[in-house]
Amino acid sequence: MVYNFTLFYPKNLDPLPVNEVLRKLLIPRKWRHYLRFEQNVTINGKYRYFNELVKPGDKIDIVLDQIDSMQQTYPASRRMPDVIYEDDNLLIINKKKGQKTHPNLNETDTALNDCATYLGSSPYIVHRLDMLTGGLLLVAKNPAVVPILNRELTTKTFHREYLAKVIHADKLKKNGTIDLPISQDPDDQRKRMVNKTGLHAVTHYELLKKYSDNTALVKLTLKTGRTHQIRVHLAAIGCPIVGDPLYNPDFAGENLALDAYEISLIKPFSFEKLHVKLPDEKIEL
Repeated sequence: MVYNFTLFYPKNLDPLPVNEVLRKLLIPRKWRHYLRFEQNVTINGKYRYFNELVKPGDKIDIVLDQIDSMQQTYPASRRMPDVIYEDDNLLIINKKKGQKTHPNLNETDTALNDCATYLGSSPYIVHRLDMLTGGLLLVAKNPAVVPILNRELTTKTFHREYLAKVIHADKLKKNGTIDLPISQDPDDQRKRMVNKTGLHAVTHYELLKKYSDNTALVKLTLKTGRTHQIRVHLAAIGCPIVGDPLYNPDFAGENLALDAYEISLIKPFSFEKLHVKLPDEKIEL
């Protein structure tokens, strides 16, 4: 399969060598080697050596024909996803609460199975949402953009923000940071717990609104992405999420009041910022 990308070097950036432009685009080193060897990157229609400058306004064409992916394929579910955003390379859907992100063996009812129905081909996974969490899920349409999106995740260029409704609002400050390591709960394989020997985990929160029943709406930003991180962190400070069956002792059968609310990133093979919010009418808190 051959993947073609065209972009224009932004007029507000300083000139850079071709190789540095490709690095700035987060193109993997192995792919940069192929692009140079096969002369598959051209500037204004002509190949330039990798130490030559790209100038503002220059047209950059990239052809990738050495892309391999070991990712499994996802069969179609015959159900359509709730599409929030789409372009040539990316799909952002509103994942339903109670639905898995991706299937285990022989499962066909997950969000990625729905995406396969919509696309007519197998999607490529970028990140996950807990089964009980609803909201924005980013999916790649082709394997060429996956390593770039993964780099954006590790370099914190890819930002995710969440909304949650929590109990014990009186314990919250207006803004705060929860910096507590998280590990597996040895007594319950479904759960995680704060443990000094666990993995580094940081969550920032902002108190948006307090309600008369001492619950509150909070906005959360992940600096790290551990399993159940938001749920564990909020429970650890005494403010578990409404509807959390694992970490809220007052759970009464409600849906988990946690939505992936915003996604922001740089579109792969471009310098264009993308910012997507879950429409207000689709927030389930």
